[in-house]
Amino acid sequence: MQKQAIAIVGLGRVGSVFLEKLMGQSSKGVEIVAVAEKGETAGASFAKANGIENLSIDQLVAKGGDIDILFDLTGSAAVRQELRERLMGSGNRHTVIATESVALLIWALITDGEDLPDVHGKTGY
Repeated sequence: MQKQAIAIVGLGRVGSVFLEKLMGQSSKGVEIVAVAEKGETAGASFAKANGIENLSIDQLVAKGGDIDILFDLTGSAAVRQELRERLMGSGNRHTVIATESVALLIWALITDGEDLPDVHGKTGY
């Protein structure tokens, strides 16, 4: 089975529960390789307890093509723009930035009707 190396930016209410659910998908080729969270959140603690690196945006970008999908779950248009600009500036044409919409789709596929917290509204691409 082909693995997908995943990073999550933003481990607030949305990112924390999303991280926990994705961790349960390792048998399906999902590998969480890093997270980025500045605050002391439940998700940051969970990541640390599970041996997942908590990196800065610069450190994530430096991983280059080692990250297949980067979930931006911050709800911040400024962070999303920064991620796009830094990935483009690094020459990384491999890593895909997935938004909350993609996270909602994946959530629907891996849960049994649970709701992902809706705290950001629609921030778009």
